[in-house]
Amino acid sequence: MTFLSAVTRRATLAGLSASAAAAAFPAQARSPTAFNPVFRHGVASGDPDATSVVLWTRLSATAVVQVEWELAADAGFARIVQQGRFSTGPERDHTVKVLADGLEPGGRYYYRFRAKGVTSPVGRTRTLPVGKLDRLGIALASCSNYAFGFFNAYDAIARDAAVEFVLHTGDYIYEYGADGWGGDVAKRIGRVHQPANEIVSLSDYRTRHAQYKTDAGSQAMLAAKPLLACWDDHESANNPWTGGAQNHQADKEGDWAARREASIRAYFEWMPVREPGAGRSRMQFWRTYVFGDLATLSTLETRHSARAEQVDYLAYSKTIASHADARAMERDAIGAPGRTMLAPELEADLAAAWTRSKQVGQPWRLIGNPMPIARTRVPDVVALGLIPDPEAMAKPEVSARVLAWKGKWNLPLSPDTWDGYEWARERLYTQARSAGVNDLVFLTGDSHSFWANRLADAAGRPAGIELGTAGISSPGDFVESGFDLATAAKLDRAFEEHNPEVVWTDNLHQGYVRLVLGRSGGQADFVAVSTVLSQRYRTATVKRIAISPGANGLTMA
Repeated sequence: MTFLSAVTRRATLAGLSASAAAAAFPAQARSPTAFNPVFRHGVASGDPDATSVVLWTRLSATAVVQVEWELAADAGFARIVQQGRFSTGPERDHTVKVLADGLEPGGRYYYRFRAKGVTSPVGRTRTLPVGKLDRLGIALASCSNYAFGFFNAYDAIARDAAVEFVLHTGDYIYEYGADGWGGDVAKRIGRVHQPANEIVSLSDYRTRHAQYKTDAGSQAMLAAKPLLACWDDHESANNPWTGGAQNHQADKEGDWAARREASIRAYFEWMPVREPGAGRSRMQFWRTYVFGDLATLSTLETRHSARAEQVDYLAYSKTIASHADARAMERDAIGAPGRTMLAPELEADLAAAWTRSKQVGQPWRLIGNPMPIARTRVPDVVALGLIPDPEAMAKPEVSARVLAWKGKWNLPLSPDTWDGYEWARERLYTQARSAGVNDLVFLTGDSHSFWANRLADAAGRPAGIELGTAGISSPGDFVESGFDLATAAKLDRAFEEHNPEVVWTDNLHQGYVRLVLGRSGGQADFVAVSTVLSQRYRTATVKRIAISPGANGLTMA
């Protein structure tokens, strides 16, 4: 998703840079993953339920290969639980995906693959627990752009003993070419996108997925923790909807449906996710995960199965001349009835999950949410003196001009988020309320910023909270758009003061969110990495928030 400019964003900083906060980071360094000529993309597991889990790897080969796999109850593989063979070849890009089933609920397992006389790295995984559960630790991750830097936050997640599962809410890869967003940084640090062109074909998407899985931090995390995934936009192209995408030009890149199909096929080949069940398609990519009697996590699909076309601010840039004009645009365009986000089948699955969760007395209902849902309007940054008036500048930055225009008319930051789909957001809140739920925890990616938001419906009734994560490597929006660090930090404070739903935000860091839930409360740690420009990094918790359930919903402190 693009917040500040219409097509691309200029990269000026990646990582924490020379911020004074860097001195507070405890020392930590990463050892690179040893090169394996047959299993050079590592191993992964994911999409678990109580008795099964997906095991994944990929062979570096040109012909059909027979692969052996083993699942054990111990790291030394003395107690083999399951084993088998899998044949893979060019038709699936030599990927291997095994559904190991008949397992113990809440079981912890080790797995490995063997082919061509070579053994893969060993992975660790687990199934979902059933019955009484007192604790759950989840890492929230999003927005890993290979060009912008090393996936150090993935490595930190792999090392994080408090984390049992990883929720990735999208932008696992980016579609841009070598000269696209982040290209200048990539050339400096040796992480230029492959293939060099913007990815469009099946071969292109496969090659890009392969490149991303060579990152050492990625391999460490995927081998250490099971992955719970949903996608956002860049797994296909920037800002897609059911009929196209902002970053798809049919006259140059062909049929959108064909490109989307290629991106989805490559995703299912290269990610540890289950194939769709009976009556469902790969495009209907959402899940419900049940963690004993403690929590239910539902992931959303918001791009390909139901989304209406985004409102284009550019179309209104010359017609809005007053706040009345801006509110009319919001009412008639952004807020138009019937502008959908979620498929009816997904809505039905959510209602069923919430109803069951309430019936069994779970204290937590989580949503894996690909993009921000809190109401986030832009303050008048010029009137506040945060940026110079672009109209008084000879050559203003595009990002500054766009931000100033939104702030002048008090518009939502991005019409690509839930802010651009007011009818759909209110519909979701209404459905939750009908199920007796006003305490949803939205775990959100996409924005490249940390967020702690208190949510409400249009009538002001509590709807839950939102915890948003910064990018794994994608830089914060204000920082990478050219604003210095001091101004970027002031913009964060201005958004907090201007928006009642925004409790705290930070666009200065890259990292992840660690969420640990207990029976009577939870804690969210916003964990930052000191740099993404080298593989030596340190980590620090830049914010810690306690979460408590109550009669009127959730509270944060």
